[in-house]
Amino acid sequence: MRILITNDDGINAPGLEILQSIAEQIAGPEGEVWTVAPAFEQSGVGHCVSYVHPTMIAQLGERRFAAEGSPADCVMAGIYYVLKGDVPDLVLSGVNRGNNSGENTVYSGTIGGAMEAALQGVPAIALSQYFGPGNVGLDDPFEAAAATGADLVRRLLDHAAWDSDGGYNLFYNVNFPPVPASKVRGVRAVTQGVRPGVRMSVEPTQAPSGRRFLWVRSGAQNVRSGPGTDVEANLDGYVSVTPMRADLTAHDRVEMLRAALE
Repeated sequence: MRILITNDDGINAPGLEILQSIAEQIAGPEGEVWTVAPAFEQSGVGHCVSYVHPTMIAQLGERRFAAEGSPADCVMAGIYYVLKGDVPDLVLSGVNRGNNSGENTVYSGTIGGAMEAALQGVPAIALSQYFGPGNVGLDDPFEAAAATGADLVRRLLDHAAWDSDGGYNLFYNVNFPPVPASKVRGVRAVTQGVRPGVRMSVEPTQAPSGRRFLWVRSGAQNVRSGPGTDVEANLDGYVSVTPMRADLTAHDRVEMLRAALE
């Protein structure tokens, strides 16, 4: 099996080392793991692609490349430049430092990389490690992802649906709970949740030069999102898996809109 891996935390991020290990376990001794990851952190870029400027790419080692672009750029670079159109069997994106549950999903470059792979017709999984009091102080805060990631990816490849249903291809969003590996309670198939009242915001600061800058700030990550959702499962100690498509249509409102307009 040939696997392409990427992330949004950058080529030197510790979560990418965890993903490399997961991918190697899946690919097996006869397989190949190729890395094309951003040269610098790209958190929060979503499904951004570099339309208006070129992406510089450099080879750092055998099957290891860094690109000055987004995760979606990296996936395209991997497929069309590094692999020269020899499409990989699987794209893995992550393991993100921090959760991509709830509303974080919309902003996530990790999700953007997996989404681009799905748009290219390649099976893809985004993997993220929730951080919290239960794991942030561990020697390896990615412990839950490292211990359970490979088995979960195998189960998804063997048993999950990968069809397009005549439209956009499926991909999967996986979030590992903020607990030690020994405290992971299992896996839950869930929907994307929303943390009530949690919003992105900006915080102003002033540089010594007097110039004004704004820092983007996220909201509280320990707010629950309700039964059957990703945040809730993660905070209860479960790995969450959410099937997704690159389709932003509110299907449950189309008929109502049609009746109102037509």
